[in-house]
Amino acid sequence: MAEGVHTAPGFTGAPAVTYRLYIRVPRRVSIEPGRLGRYVLDSGWYVYTGSARRNMAARLRHHLAVNDTRRWHIDWLLGAGLGQVMHIRLDTESECAINARIDGRVVIPRFGATDCRHRCGSHLLWLGTRRPPVVPRDPRRRRTRSAVYPAERCADAA
Repeated sequence: MAEGVHTAPGFTGAPAVTYRLYIRVPRRVSIEPGRLGRYVLDSGWYVYTGSARRNMAARLRHHLAVNDTRRWHIDWLLGAGLGQVMHIRLDTESECAINARIDGRVVIPRFGATDCRHRCGSHLLWLGTRRPPVVPRDPRRRRTRSAVYPAERCADAA
């Protein structure tokens, strides 16, 4: 597994099928994710919970790239360069089970969850303006050694 991609506590070593992208949105942005309509996202921290039963590395590379391909709702935020993935967590649990435990606010109903059978309000949650404790500090802001790596290096995970 690549450096910079972290597994959740209790990770069994089984193939990861779920990922959480911790995203920093530096300023207020407007997005229109597919048929969900137009929404304004405040600056701050968001977490997107997704799954990839096959080819996790390719999915993460796609999400980390700034491009015009809009396949998933998250592409309207990340592909357009409006938010930056600062941390990735992998797990073997279902995305809905993980999403249900996250204390965040739904900002775009059904975002990433249009096919969700567990009534998740959204798989994109706003966490607030402070860095979530699960996200390591940015090593560029301090002059000490750190085990944090840029998100670009996370693309080779899985």
